[in-house]
Formats: sequence, C-alpha cells, structure tokens
Amino acid sequence: MQNIIEINGVTKQYTNHTALDNVSLNIPKGGIYGLLGPNGAGKTSLIRILTQITAADNGTISFNGETLRPSHSAQIGYLPEERGLYKKMKVGEQAIYLARLKGLSDKEAKTSLKHWFAKLEMESWWNKKVEELSKGMAQKIQFVTTVMHQPPLLILDEPFSGFDPVNANLIKKEILELKNHGTSILLSTHNMASVEEICDEITLINKAKNVLSGTVKNLKEAYAERKYSIKTNSNINTLETFIKENNLGLVGTVSELNQELVCTISKEVSVNTFLNAVLGKAELRNFQEILPTMDEIFIKTVKG
Repeated sequence: MQNIIEINGVTKQYTNHTALDNVSLNIPKGGIYGLLGPNGAGKTSLIRILTQITAADNGTISFNGETLRPSHSAQIGYLPEERGLYKKMKVGEQAIYLARLKGLSDKEAKTSLKHWFAKLEMESWWNKKVEELSKGMAQKIQFVTTVMHQPPLLILDEPFSGFDPVNANLIKKEILELKNHGTSILLSTHNMASVEEICDEITLINKAKNVLSGTVKNLKEAYAERKYSIKTNSNINTLETFIKENNLGLVGTVSELNQELVCTISKEVSVNTFLNAVLGKAELRNFQEILPTMDEIFIKTVKG
C-alpha cells in the first residue's frame, strides 16, 4: 500500500524541551491512522509540523512522494482541537468565507455546503450567528468546513470532543464514509473506543518518541495475556477448583449466574492442553480469548 505521508527522523526542540525525538512513521493512503499519546507527548507538535504551522529541526516529511511544501496545504483538511469560529458572523457567511480560503469558487462553496448542511441536518442554521449555537452545533460547522473541499488528507484532532453520543456516532459515520471514498485520515484522540472501532493502524507517542506502531489487530494480539472466557453447562465452582488444583491457570472473575469464569492460562500449559483437560471435566458452551483493549495497551505502554 502506498503512503500519503512518510515521516523520517523528525526532531523538534523548544527551549529546554524536546517535543519530538527522532520520530518516524508512515501513514498509508485510504485508511484511518490513529495518533495516540498522553498529554504533552508530542502529538500536537507533530500535527503542527504536518500542517506547516511550525517546521521540524531535523528529519524529512514527504506528501504523496514529494517533499512536504506550502502548496500541499490546499490538499490537507485540518480540524484542530482548539476550535475557532468568528462568533459574530453568520454561519453561512463564515462557511463560504472559509471555503473560499481553501480555494473553492463561490459557486463551488455553496454547492458543497448545501450538500453537507442537508446531510447533517444543519440547513436551518445558515442565518444564525455562531454565538447562538451550542458547542456541539459549532463543532459540526467546523467539521463541515474541514472536509468541504474534499482534501485527500484529513487531520482530525479530538474530533469527538464535546459531542453527545448521537452526534459523536454521526461524525464517526461520516469519517468512515470519507475513508470508503478514498480519503486518508490522521486521527488524534484519547477516545480509545473510537480507536478500536475505526482505526486501521496506530502510532503511540510517549515522551517525544514513537514507542509503538502497528495495526490495531496485530497490537491486540501481541499484547494478549493468555486470558480466556469459559462458559459451561457444568458446575462452575467445580470447574474453578479443578483448574486451580491442577495448576492450569489463574482464575479471575467467576459468575455463577452466567456459569462463566475468566482464566489466565499458565505459561507452562499450552492452550490445547488446557482445553483438553477442561473438556474432560466439564461441558463447555463457549471458550473465547479475551484480547486487551486499546485502553489497556495504552496504559501498559505509557507506564512501562
């Protein structure tokens, strides 16, 4: 798969502070790439370099195979975490103004905005002033002004912040639809549930360094801890005792109501050996591995 962004050895130093330390990563075309990390890790510094608000001290960045340059800004849609609309302007006037800044003609701007306002049920907002809108409504406006010129790359910094669950799901659906139409998306967020749901790959930055990269699927498998959910039609307490007495694993939670227990299989015991032993003692309804969540991987990696 081709990459829309290639970052190699990027370093950014401020006075007495290293924001990025030899960071490298590739963002493939046509996918959703999660940029994760605790506050102060360097995510915002990297985004500011990609959007050419600031420049790297060292390293290289390419966009579609070319060295990143100012003219590429027209091909990037950027939704910053710090939202900013002119509160006294009317919504429609402001949206057209921002569209013109992105290179759209007046006619193109109105056509695109008409489409998006209808799609997100915002048509009645056109003549309202921004200060009359709720925070969530204003954020929907900013989302529209970020995507309306159909850039090949979207950089979304905490796009779900401030939304209620209904509108968060609405924006999530639109992001997935944009991906399906070929848009490449860099998503910076602390919402790990969204990362699991929509991201194809992630990079975790911690203390200015890239400490973890890969597909969500591969990372979950790599951090798996041999933990399994076991549901049985037999007596759950008898099964728990059997597992403990035979040193097959460490039993965690036990639910007599659901006849289910969670067990971490001992490292000295293969999964097949464990399963065969359990099948000789109980009738199983389900045996399923419990993979770690991205939240758990994030915390484990950051805390070392």
